[in-house]
Amino acid sequence: MISIFDYGAGNLRSVENTLGAIGANYQLVRSPEEVRSSMKLILPGVGHFGQMMRAIDQLRVREALIEVIRKGVPFLGICLGLQALFEASEEAPDEHGLGIFKGHVKRFQGEMRIPHMGWNSLHRSKASRLLRGLGDHPYMYFANSYYAPVVRETAAACEYSLSFTAVLEKDNLFGVQFHPEKSGEAGLQIVRNFIES
Repeated sequence: MISIFDYGAGNLRSVENTLGAIGANYQLVRSPEEVRSSMKLILPGVGHFGQMMRAIDQLRVREALIEVIRKGVPFLGICLGLQALFEASEEAPDEHGLGIFKGHVKRFQGEMRIPHMGWNSLHRSKASRLLRGLGDHPYMYFANSYYAPVVRETAAACEYSLSFTAVLEKDNLFGVQFHPEKSGEAGLQIVRNFIES
């Protein structure tokens, strides 16, 4: 059973549809107890970093999320869900991320279109269970104005005026900046790979 954390926003319906399309059983969870009892957990994200982190704190699930990650429960953060794994974001400087990874999420700068919207290729930097069966440069669908830095745990990066983390992978912990639920068959394969991890 896959748990999807429902913080009152985000792309829940499209994530639900993706899990349904591959025949995965899932449930929505909101309480600390439900989070702690999850066998696999997805943190979807669309919207504002500050809004998401405030909702997490209002639901009193911050510690539960950190606990299940550290306990070894397979965890997938999508888009804003990946950014929440870092210490902070320029989008909401007064809010704290989960702090699983060092570093701050920053806003794209320059003359390129913001948000970074549409299809872009990934560039693998190491072996990845999440990208199994997808080749070295799969195309995924992005929709982000902010980006996470490249860190030691970056499994694949994307280029949009600079190189930023597109896939994070460390033990039971996975994160993707793109939206697998909007990335066609390749996105479905990402979700399958997570479920099989």
